Amino acid sequence: MLVDSHCHLDFPDFADDLDAIVARAGASGIKRIVTISTRVRRLGELLAIAERFPDVYCSVGTHPHHADEEDGIPADELIALTRHPKVVALGEAGLDYFYRHGSPQAQERGFRTHIAAARATGLPLVIHTRDADEDCGRILEDEMAKGPFRAVLHCYTGGRELAMKAIALGLSISFTGILTFKKSQALRDLAAELPADRIMVETDAPYLAPGKFRGKRNEPSYVVEIAKVLAETRGVSLEEISRQTTENFFRLFSKVPSAKAPA
Repeated sequence: MLVDSHCHLDFPDFADDLDAIVARAGASGIKRIVTISTRVRRLGELLAIAERFPDVYCSVGTHPHHADEEDGIPADELIALTRHPKVVALGEAGLDYFYRHGSPQAQERGFRTHIAAARATGLPLVIHTRDADEDCGRILEDEMAKGPFRAVLHCYTGGRELAMKAIALGLSISFTGILTFKKSQALRDLAAELPADRIMVETDAPYLAPGKFRGKRNEPSYVVEIAKVLAETRGVSLEEISRQTTENFFRLFSKVPSAKAPA
């Protein structure tokens, strides 16, 4: 049994065959899917999907690319939106200095607001960070000093220093199909080093299809390929990595009802 802890089922890429996508995931042993919010103002579209499929859940948040567009949404509003039974996390929020679609100032304000909401609700924050290791680490340390919160650094591609800082703060690290790419040996070396109770897998579909499917549209069923490479990287069986990452998911995303593996 596996979980796709991060994908985007509301994106247009899936509009024509969403039922088939979710069915393939279930047939591949993917028992839970979390479709991640990128705009608070479009939460209704995510909820429509989450309510349509029993094993699909969602988050609420503003991606850093849209930080200026949704600048000023207060933590109280985010907190209120998490009361829906299918909303199981905050985010994705954070910092992205690669594309610079959102101003750094608005990104940081949004990041801190989402952390405040995560702290208040006890729900995990899904953190997006790209080319922003120093600022991300600074904000995480600063905010953790104000009070604990739970979070995962999703689609991790940052450096070892930020990863270890996150681990020291009690956070988790999640890997996508990037882990399977030939040029990702440094990332695999890091994945081999992290504590077993802090790692997760995700697709970030429709993006970043793993090596076997590279160049094609990604989908939740492909999380199996990421788990295979993570297992090889860590020198354990696929069954063991599936157990570890799934247990880690349910511990962090504790609002999601657990799923028992078939006997």
